[in-house]
Amino acid sequence: MGQFRQISTFVEVVARGSLSAAARAEGIAPAMIGRRLDALEARLGVKLLQRTTRRLALTDEGAAFLEDCQRILAELEEAESAVSERSARASGHLLVSAPAGFGRQHVAPLLPSFLAEHRDVTVNLNLNDRVVDVVGEGVDVAVRIASLTDSNLIGVKLADNRRVVVAAPAYLKRHGTPRTPDDLVRHNCLAISSEGSQRGWNFRDNGQTITVKVAGNMECNDGEVLHDWALDGRGLAWRSLWEVGVAIESGLLVPVLEEYAAPGNDIYAVFAQRRHLPLRIRLFVDFLRRAYAEPDYWRKTAAA
Repeated sequence: MGQFRQISTFVEVVARGSLSAAARAEGIAPAMIGRRLDALEARLGVKLLQRTTRRLALTDEGAAFLEDCQRILAELEEAESAVSERSARASGHLLVSAPAGFGRQHVAPLLPSFLAEHRDVTVNLNLNDRVVDVVGEGVDVAVRIASLTDSNLIGVKLADNRRVVVAAPAYLKRHGTPRTPDDLVRHNCLAISSEGSQRGWNFRDNGQTITVKVAGNMECNDGEVLHDWALDGRGLAWRSLWEVGVAIESGLLVPVLEEYAAPGNDIYAVFAQRRHLPLRIRLFVDFLRRAYAEPDYWRKTAAA
């Protein structure tokens, strides 16, 4: 406690410009402030302040020490504020945005549990596959499965996102199982279609990321349709584990080429930069992160 008081006194003296001003703010005698500074300098073995009756001046050592002390005190204040907020009750309205398929399967089913814990919070869940303007549209939290490039937003990683090639057992029985990415040229690949799509699937081979061009007799811009086609045995599909984990667990789909799997874009919660983030946003982001961190969550969570 004595060391902390010495440090806080040092910062306060510099901020107020004199020992007497710092003493008045604390309601003690200037001599007490002086003794704390003397004790701090003696403990550190360096001179922090050049003191005269008229002015104070930081030494080089004092200037460097001041910067560290200000940072430490600010972090302590933030930690205390966070602890206090956790004991408070969250309230207010949350506008949450998420990709349609992911939101249906992995955000909407979790909301009742979150709201049961925080009864003074209400939520509007907006599901769509476009990239929303978080600031312009007043979105509190946007779930995104992509690399983050907007420096005006804060991103908190919720989970890894692994992509796998899957097929129904019946398809593999008829056409065989691909052993390497090159084998895909002999298979019917169910590709996502979108403007500018390169129709390539990414893999890791000998430490390098490679893109394999695929072809098939059906494509669609909706991932859920591709999932259904794969379940029907129409071909191979390259999907995120969050989409197909339950089907893999139940044996309806079989993953292939797993040793070649390349890292995917991870799952983030993003929100606008704010000095004091509302408690309801902090709690919601923490809630999602804890849920997704549960063992085998992605293989055992069915769509609602």
